[in-house]
Amino acid sequence: MSRMKQSLYQKQTQNLLLKPKMLQSLEMLAMPLMQLETHLKQEMITNPMLELLDNRQEDEDPEENEESREKDTDLDELSDDPELQETLEDTKELSEILDSFNEYYYESSGSGKVASSEGADFEQMLKTTEDKINTFLEQLEKLGLSRKEYEFAYELVESSNAYGYLPKGFVVESLGDEYGLDIERSLKIHQMILHLSPAGITSRNIQECLLAQLEDVQENASIIKLIKNHFEDLIHKRYKKIAAASGVNLKTVFAWRDVIAKLDPKPGLRIQNNNDKYVVPDLILKKIGNEYEIIINDYYFPKIRMSRRYKSILANVKNNREAVEYVRGKINSAKFLIKSIYLRSRTLERVMRAIINNQIGFFYEDTGVLNPLTYSVIAEELHVNESTISRVVREKFADTPFGIMCLKDFFTSKAGKDDKYNSISRHNVEVQIKKMIDAEDPQNPLSDQDIADKLKEEGANVSRRVVAKYRKAKGILNSHLRRKE
Repeated sequence: MSRMKQSLYQKQTQNLLLKPKMLQSLEMLAMPLMQLETHLKQEMITNPMLELLDNRQEDEDPEENEESREKDTDLDELSDDPELQETLEDTKELSEILDSFNEYYYESSGSGKVASSEGADFEQMLKTTEDKINTFLEQLEKLGLSRKEYEFAYELVESSNAYGYLPKGFVVESLGDEYGLDIERSLKIHQMILHLSPAGITSRNIQECLLAQLEDVQENASIIKLIKNHFEDLIHKRYKKIAAASGVNLKTVFAWRDVIAKLDPKPGLRIQNNNDKYVVPDLILKKIGNEYEIIINDYYFPKIRMSRRYKSILANVKNNREAVEYVRGKINSAKFLIKSIYLRSRTLERVMRAIINNQIGFFYEDTGVLNPLTYSVIAEELHVNESTISRVVREKFADTPFGIMCLKDFFTSKAGKDDKYNSISRHNVEVQIKKMIDAEDPQNPLSDQDIADKLKEEGANVSRRVVAKYRKAKGILNSHLRRKE
C-alpha cells in the first residue's frame, strides 16, 4: 500500500495584485464624463464628510457659522488628544484643498473656467454608435476561410437588407461563381453565415431564416418539417390541416407554433447600429496661434466641498474611538477621490498632447489624414502601460476645431505599404476609397478589385479584402448595390 508523502518546497511566481483603491482609480480613469458625474454624486451620498455645493456665491447660513464657531471652541479643548487633533488637521487641510479646487475650476472666470471658453458649447451632445455589424463580421474570421471565400462571405452579409435578408431574386451561387467558387462550396459558406450569431442573417426567405435558428436535433425534427412543408398553412392558422397531415393532435401543433413564435423573423435588426447613446466631450481643443490649448471639461463635475458640519461631527464623536476612526476613513476616502479626479484629468491631458504630437499632418497641416498610430507608441512616450492608454481613450471624446471626435479614432492601424515601403494608415486608405467612389460612373461602379488596383497605381499596396472591409466601415454599398441603370 502506497503512502502519501508531505514535503515543503519553494516556488517563485509573479502576480499583479491591485489594491481596491487602485482598482477604483483605474475605473474612474475609464469612466466617460457623464458616468463620472454620476459616480461622484453617488460618492457624496455615501460619504457624510462631503456635500454638494449648488451655488458657490450663496452666503453661508448664519446659524451654521455660529454653530461652527462654538464647535471650534470645543475642539480647541481637545488639542491634548493627538489622534483627534490629527483628524481635525487632516479635515481642515482637505477643506482648504476643496475650496481651492472650486475656486480654480468654477470661479476663475465668473461662471466657470471651461464654460466661459470662447466658442465652446457644452450643451452640445453627440450621438455615438455601437458597431454591431463589425462585431458580427468578426465571426467570419473564425470560419477558416480562404481570402476569396472571406470576400464572398463579406459581400453576402453586405448585400443583406436591414432585416437580414438578401434581395429578392438574389442567387448565392452566381455570386460565388464571381469569386471562383463552385456551387457546393458557395452554399456551404452561406450555411455557415446563416448559423452565426444572430442566426438567420443572409436568409433568402423567412423559412430559411427560421430554420437557421433551429438546431438540427431530434426534438426539432417535426418543427423543421412543419416550416419546410406547411409554412403557408401555419401563417393562415390552418392548424387542423397541419394536424391531419402530420398525424398529431392540435395540442402538439400549438406547441410547435409556440416554439416558432419565439424565433426572430428579423435578425438583421439585432446588428443594426444603435444611435440612442449620447456623449459630451471630455476635452476641448482650442488652437491659439500655432499651438493647441487642451482644456479639461469640468463643467459637468458636481461642485463638492467638505461638509461645514464636520467640526460638529468630530465634537460629537470625540469620546468614541470607533466613530473617530470612521471619520478618519471617510476623510481618507475623500482625499483619494480628489486625487483620482486630478490624476484622471492630468492623464487625459497628457494623452491628448501626445496624440497631437503624433498626428502633425491632421492637426497642423490640414491634410485630414491620420498617420498609423498604436497604443504602444503613446504608452512608451508617457512611460505607462498600454492598458492605461486603452482606458483613457475608451468612450472619451474631444471637441476639436474639426468637430467632436472620439479619442480612439486618432489611433489607426497600418493598412499596407507605399512604393517606398512606408506604412499607410487605415484612415488614409479610407479617404482615398471614398474619393474614388464619389467620382465613379454610377452606371459602371468600381468593384473592390478595381479600387485596389487604382490604389496600387497611386503607390498604395492594399488588398481587395482590405478595401472591402474599409468600404463597409464607411457605410458604402458594394458595386452591385451602387449600380444605377
